[in-house]
Amino acid sequence: MTVKQKIEKPVLIDDALIAPTNNTDKQEDWSWVDGDQKPEHPANYYEATLSSWAGFPKLEEETTCDIVVIGGGLLGASSALHLSESGVDTILLEKNRIGSAASGRNGGQLTPGLARWEAETMIEHFDYDEACRLWRFTSIECFDLIREIVSKYDLSVDMRKGHLTAAIHPGHIGALVKGADARRYLGDDSVSMLGEYEIKEHINSEIYFGGALDSMGGQIHSLALVRGMIYGFVQNGGQVFEDSEVLEIEETPNGTRVRTEAGSVLAKKGIVLAVHDSTFKLLSEADATIPFYTYVAVTNPVAGGTKTLLPTDMAVYDTQFQIDYYRPVKKQRILFGGQGTGTRWNEEKTIAYLTSRLETVFPERKDLKFDFAWSGTTDLTLNGATDCRKIEKQVPIYSVNGWSGHGVAQTVRIGKSIRDDILKNNDDFAMLAAIEHRSILLGRQLSPVAIPLAKSLLGLQGMITPGKMISF
Repeated sequence: MTVKQKIEKPVLIDDALIAPTNNTDKQEDWSWVDGDQKPEHPANYYEATLSSWAGFPKLEEETTCDIVVIGGGLLGASSALHLSESGVDTILLEKNRIGSAASGRNGGQLTPGLARWEAETMIEHFDYDEACRLWRFTSIECFDLIREIVSKYDLSVDMRKGHLTAAIHPGHIGALVKGADARRYLGDDSVSMLGEYEIKEHINSEIYFGGALDSMGGQIHSLALVRGMIYGFVQNGGQVFEDSEVLEIEETPNGTRVRTEAGSVLAKKGIVLAVHDSTFKLLSEADATIPFYTYVAVTNPVAGGTKTLLPTDMAVYDTQFQIDYYRPVKKQRILFGGQGTGTRWNEEKTIAYLTSRLETVFPERKDLKFDFAWSGTTDLTLNGATDCRKIEKQVPIYSVNGWSGHGVAQTVRIGKSIRDDILKNNDDFAMLAAIEHRSILLGRQLSPVAIPLAKSLLGLQGMITPGKMISF
């Protein structure tokens, strides 16, 4: 029997509940790694700046619906929201808490493209019309869709426009100009180039030689967006179950049954597998990605305000091999992240690394310390594009993974495309699924070795040709 669920609309709060990173007495109470169960203290800065979230019950029954969505991150929330808006009977299952993995732990930057596929790569792989279509899908349509969702459900997500790519070597300017030219060729004129003096109007740092200003991109409170879409899903009659890890997808004579520890759901029309780097656990075909770990921290309040560091309040990432990315967030703080490792660093090593990078960018600001730090898991593909698949089984199974740490906006748009494919509205998802991917033999097992080796080789290449832009 379906019981209509209720959940409060997520609201951004003014005062962050700080769980200091150096408070070892509280270490066991808050989540250093992604996916921990309901900590007493906030798992990260995003949780600390949102109103309390009551959560949802555990699935403890056998039930039936049209579509089962597995995973409560951006992809799962968007897919479920759009299905519910079309009147499709949908149940969402989340193994931990809504937004507790990559979707609620990322850097919150909104940039166009399909993971590491930007305009140049699309031009290389498609004819002009197809490249234009794919670029538009992964850029303007993504940002327009988020604004539409935010407006429709009256969400507070701290969304801001404007994004900078800052060149750490003069030789990188040429690559940025080429990227802007490729976007103009596809009909996108939202990028303007900045010289060495102009970029200082946006970043109060001496280490950059210019950059690219993207007026289309921006930043967002990603956990607020996830919870906001779940709020909309529930308002439309959808059902959510947390603490309900899917253990098996089983084809039976009566249909495809999704089983958890304490219950199950019979999916009559399809399954959306929105579990990111854990896709391989439920889908044998998910063999084209390799996992890695990334790290994020948020500073104490900046004396004089964040505009003393970022006068125009824009999000930034740079062009070094191991990119730094940072942006202003609530209460005059700076979110700062970077790195990609094959094994997870501990808290101490993470803070030491991010502190060294923060001091490199803003060497005069020795007063900046990190009040929050956390890690998260993401994954990558060999060709750099996101792996989108539709597996035709007893009911179709949709899966999307391999984001390389990029894709907050695109994940939301792909969720809508899954709904459209199920309802046969268009072939947007088929466009994405047509991108070919190579299997990575023993990718998950070799990650602790393969990623450091690849980084060493690419880093050596960067030392030999420092003017060539190579990023990881």
